[in-house]
Amino acid sequence: MFALQETIRPSADLRNHYSEISKQCKENNEAIIFTVNGHGDTVTIAYEEYKRMKARLELLETLAESEEDVRNGRIAPIEDTFNNLRSILKEGRN
Repeated sequence: MFALQETIRPSADLRNHYSEISKQCKENNEAIIFTVNGHGDTVTIAYEEYKRMKARLELLETLAESEEDVRNGRIAPIEDTFNNLRSILKEGRN
């Protein structure tokens, strides 16, 4: 898995150097951490990286739910699952 580079900058830079920061996020695949009074406050990443991170989180949540289902015995044979899905799809077409 790819780790995002991080750069720390004061919050004033967001106002004074937005174009540079936006370019840095997109071109270098960096997360910019803005500080207020020396403490981390806000993080900025490129929109495409945000979408990738969100998709990974959603996948991890789905996998965690699946693992919980297995632990709790909420499982069924794959053939039954596909038959149920086919029935649902057929109903949707009518």
